[in-house]
Amino acid sequence: MTVPGVRLRSGVASDQAARETNEDTAWAADGLYLVADGMGGHEAGEVASRLAVEVVRELAGSTPTMDDVTRVVRDAHRRVRDLPAEGERRPGTTITGVVVTEHAGVPCWLVLNVGDSRTYRMVGGMLEQLTRDHSEVAELVEQGLVAVEDAARHPRRHVVTRVLGGGASRVDPDLRMFPVSHGDRMVVCSDGLTEALSDARVQAVLRTERHPRAAAERLVREALAADAQDNVTVVVVDAVTVHRESSASEPADMAR
Repeated sequence: MTVPGVRLRSGVASDQAARETNEDTAWAADGLYLVADGMGGHEAGEVASRLAVEVVRELAGSTPTMDDVTRVVRDAHRRVRDLPAEGERRPGTTITGVVVTEHAGVPCWLVLNVGDSRTYRMVGGMLEQLTRDHSEVAELVEQGLVAVEDAARHPRRHVVTRVLGGGASRVDPDLRMFPVSHGDRMVVCSDGLTEALSDARVQAVLRTERHPRAAAERLVREALAADAQDNVTVVVVDAVTVHRESSASEPADMAR
C-alpha cells in the first residue's frame, strides 16, 4: 500500500560517465526512492548495490517505522557482507533515499542514509541537504581541519567511513522523519552528481525543470558536460498532492 492522500511523481536518470561500468543502482516506485553506489572491484560494486536495493525494497508499498528501516538496512549490510571478496577488496555499497510513511496519522518522509551518497529536499525553491556524508573528508570538515571549499578537491574525499558490507559487524543508517508537504521535491543521488555539480547548480536546474524526469535527466547531462568521473545517478520525486485530515498533531522533524 502507499500512504493515503499523497500523490507522488518521480523520475530517474543514470550514466556510467567515465567509468567502464555503472555500479549505481536506483529504485523509484511504491513510495520508496533509493540510490546505492557500489564499490569493490570488477563487477563487485554493481552486485553489492543491486543486492542492497533488492533487500531494502522490502519497504516499498508499506508504512515503515524507524525501527523497521533500521532492521532492513542491517539485513542488507549482512547480505552484502556475505558476498565473496575479490582479492583484498570486499564488496560494499552506500545507500540513501526516502520512503513515504505515516506517523500519528500524518504522511511523512523517512530519510535513510549510509555512506556519501546524498538525499536533498527542495522547498520554496531552496535546496537543503538532508543527509550527512559518512566520509573522512566530512569528518575533517566538521572538526575544522579542512575548509568546506577545499573538501571537493581533497585527496581523501572518496574514503567512506560507513558502508553496507565491509568489515563492520553491524551498520545502522542515519534516519530522519518529517511531514510531507505539498510541493516538496526530494532528490536522491550518488556522489558522481555532487562531485561534478555544485549545490547551487543543482538547485538552479531543479527550479527550471518542472517534471521530475526532465530534472533528473538534465542533472545527469550537466554532470557529464562538467566531466563527471564517476557514475552519476539521480532520482527526483515530487509531492504533487498531500491531503491531511488535521494538522494539529503533526510530528516535528525527528532524527536518529
